Amino acid sequence: MNPIRTIRRLACILTGLAATLAAAVMGAPAAFAAPRPITPYGVPSRYEPVLVPHTFPAYTQGPGGWQITLIAVGAAILAAIVAVLLQRAEAARSHRPATAA
Repeated sequence: MNPIRTIRRLACILTGLAATLAAAVMGAPAAFAAPRPITPYGVPSRYEPVLVPHTFPAYTQGPGGWQITLIAVGAAILAAIVAVLLQRAEAARSHRPATAA
């Protein structure tokens, strides 16, 4: 079996696992965002109204400029690496050795 195919399949599997993990991590905070209120006896109750926690302004303003720049630079570096690897894989596949005359 061609080693490039093995690497490509491994990369696809790892990408799928990473996407699944990212989706699970992104959905988890929403599930734990609403705390259940505590009754005077110390037992959580589902019949009392939910208390809204105080949010700080730093959490509601979104990412800063340096974070957006860091994400853009990381994406550009990743795209360059992928482009080089794809170009090398294509060059290795299309290379034909010279024949003896």
